[in-house]
Amino acid sequence: QVHLVESGGGLVQAGGSLRLSCAASGGIFVTMSWYRQAPGKQRERVAYVSRGGLTNYADSVKGRFTISRDNSKNTVSLQMNSLKPEDTGVYFCNAIDTQSHWGQGTQVTVSS
Repeated sequence: QVHLVESGGGLVQAGGSLRLSCAASGGIFVTMSWYRQAPGKQRERVAYVSRGGLTNYADSVKGRFTISRDNSKNTVSLQMNSLKPEDTGVYFCNAIDTQSHWGQGTQVTVSS
């Protein structure tokens, strides 16, 4: 059974930084991603990383966010710098093996 557990969310002022972590268990994951959902908006993918280390970012976070993974520990992290109020939302970890699996989400709030 696959479990994803996120940590690291919180409240930060604009311009600040946060680091999100996700610990995954129960599978070998082809891709691991971070999504976010702002109030009243659809969930959107922020960044993903393949098992081989290839990364992709949403245009809105390029140059500010960095995704990384440790295959030996089955973890994926998201370093978020220069945070903006529009980065506020619930951040979800996603991992794909033969299915798509989701964590419970962690709240990120950026105050202006």
